[in-house]
Amino acid sequence: MATEVVSVRVPLRGTGHNLRAIKVVLHREMLRFLNDRTRMASMLIQPVLWLFIMGTGLGTLVQGSIPGVDFRTFMYPGMISMTVIMTAMFSAGSIVWDREFGFLREMLVAPVGRGAIVIGKCLGGAVVATGQGVIILALAGLVGVPYDPVLMLTLLGEMFLAAFTITAFGTTFAARMKNMQSFFGMMQMAIMPMMFLSGAMFPLAGLPSWLHVLTTINPLTYAVDPMRQAVFGHLDVTPEVNAMLNPGVQWFGWQVPVALELGMVALVGAAFLGVAIAQFRRTD
Repeated sequence: MATEVVSVRVPLRGTGHNLRAIKVVLHREMLRFLNDRTRMASMLIQPVLWLFIMGTGLGTLVQGSIPGVDFRTFMYPGMISMTVIMTAMFSAGSIVWDREFGFLREMLVAPVGRGAIVIGKCLGGAVVATGQGVIILALAGLVGVPYDPVLMLTLLGEMFLAAFTITAFGTTFAARMKNMQSFFGMMQMAIMPMMFLSGAMFPLAGLPSWLHVLTTINPLTYAVDPMRQAVFGHLDVTPEVNAMLNPGVQWFGWQVPVALELGMVALVGAAFLGVAIAQFRRTD
């Protein structure tokens, strides 16, 4: 008795399939975040506490040395960065969660390029983190930052770039992690020192030489500084106060332009994206 052979045609992995895969992964990241209100609230509590409680407390100590400027205004770009970075890190960590529950394997066997999955993941993390940062933008007037349309759009673009880079960074490590505890332990060990050394909470002017070196080799410094430059560019402060609170980043006395800082962040993000794609291609 002859056995009938049924042919199965696997769709080619074309550009259209990859673009749809990117869209699906991005959409899934957004739905996952919007449906997790506890996560949304927890990602906001910490930066708001730092801004309005610690910022107010520290502001009373330095009130005489920075006349006419609320110290919370100085901390504001750093808190935007903290919100975006923490949200992006959690978005990257969801890969480990997907692996534990088997959903990642289903994505990896789909007839699409694995690079499309990584790109969709990074874009989704960046969009979600930027959306979370918009809530902090809405608080600008409470800390003396004007609601200037150009400033808001500039900060949105810089937030997205920083969020994409951090998501790519986290995805690179998450590709090989087996459980959430290991991932978040490693991320906290890496991100928190980088956050504190980025100038998010203290000015970069007048630092000891060893601390200045650490801030200049810290990639997050080049994500935080453009936001602070944008904010202070829309404030009416004296040159002395601006030099104290917004000195920028210097290499051997040379002021690093904002465009170069953003280019470095984009380059780091692209490098981590490439590594993450390579990691996923070796993942079973």
